[in-house]
Amino acid sequence: MTSTPDTAVVDRLRAELDGQFVGPGDGEYDAARTVFVGGIDRRPAVIVRPTDADGVARVVSVARDTGLDLAVRSGGHSGAGHSVCEGGIMLDLSRMRALEVDVEGHTAWAQTGLTASGYTTAVGEHGLATGFGDTGSVGIGGITLGGGVGFLSRKYGLTIDDVLAAEVVTADGTLLHVDADNEPDLFWALRGGGGNFGVVTRFRYRLNEVPTVVGGMLMLQASADVLTKFLAEADAAPDELSTIANVMPVPPIPFIPAEHHGSLVLMALVCYAGPPEDGERVLAPFRSLATPLVDMVKPMPYPAIFLPEDPDYHPTAVARTLYVNDVSTETAETVIERIRTSDAPMRVAQLRMLGGAVARVAPDATAYAHRTSRIMANVAAFYTGPADLAEREAWVLETADLLRQDDAGVYVNFLGAEGPERVRAAYPGATWDRLVEVKRRYDPTNVFRLNQNIPPDGA
Repeated sequence: MTSTPDTAVVDRLRAELDGQFVGPGDGEYDAARTVFVGGIDRRPAVIVRPTDADGVARVVSVARDTGLDLAVRSGGHSGAGHSVCEGGIMLDLSRMRALEVDVEGHTAWAQTGLTASGYTTAVGEHGLATGFGDTGSVGIGGITLGGGVGFLSRKYGLTIDDVLAAEVVTADGTLLHVDADNEPDLFWALRGGGGNFGVVTRFRYRLNEVPTVVGGMLMLQASADVLTKFLAEADAAPDELSTIANVMPVPPIPFIPAEHHGSLVLMALVCYAGPPEDGERVLAPFRSLATPLVDMVKPMPYPAIFLPEDPDYHPTAVARTLYVNDVSTETAETVIERIRTSDAPMRVAQLRMLGGAVARVAPDATAYAHRTSRIMANVAAFYTGPADLAEREAWVLETADLLRQDDAGVYVNFLGAEGPERVRAAYPGATWDRLVEVKRRYDPTNVFRLNQNIPPDGA
């Protein structure tokens, strides 16, 4: 496979997609190749930003015919940097943001260049929502293909549980309509199998009635007791409540008094998708665990749950994702001690209580097989450059090993460049075998390989 296109390929793309082509000599090039994760400095030979499925098909056909690497960018949040490549073609979907909302039918067709906040704001005008993650700038294409764990998961399930259909350009350049009755094996694989099978240009989503939530940030002084009780409350809470608990030092943010900067806290993001009066009652026990340093939890329209973001923020961090069965006092003490004693400029242990609607879907119903996993854990440490990278990586791996229990699975959307064994952990047993069969049928030459890859030979 070649890594750099010849002049004829570049000329072909420029001629076929005039006005949608960005090359190294263009003023937009550096901004267009920048992705969310910091420390990635890859230079694609061409960047193409089509406006419709036909343009996507043209790009895919060129990649297939030439063997060039093809990076597909929705929101650019891939932890492994798969949204951009070195020397190949970068297919940027950011201009594909059309949204068709059927308010009465509670469905929406959405192009995959939309971000989570863009989609959520638009459908939120009708008091409706589809659950994505917890970051507004994430592209809906990538998060959906990997599963989609977020603020509405316990109430309405993963993002893929609200996917009704998709339009996808496959490796042969064909645009397929995919749903439970049309290409059902591909429809199964797209819901959790990542970008291995084609470029999804549109998803049709179910819309849920979520006019108001009680949500926001709650920050408590961290201790093992606070952490274990917080998770116990989250587990016992009704399905309307989804929580994300982050054990971390307080960053130097202006709305927190300076004397607390650097101290260890449990920074929780909570979302109660139900009547506000019920939400206040359900969240009262969390507020009583310790005197809050910050309490920004209040009734709000659902789109307001996404925190403001700095578009120039590109963090460099090492991370590890895993599932755990429970957090005992001993485990909580380990978490607190590991975060307290690290000298990384920022470090975090994140714990998301799952269950609820996520667990009510059969493990083989979609390519996301971890329906019975109870808690999703993520450990991360920020690094400043090559000099401290190895040290931060060792700390993250050791901390994750200390937390590891008997659930060997991982969430594919939180994987970095961690190798094929970790990809296999995301798709255990029969799930892997079925995904390989779908891959062989729809992408036998592995055109779509810049992802958490499922090779057509299953190796």
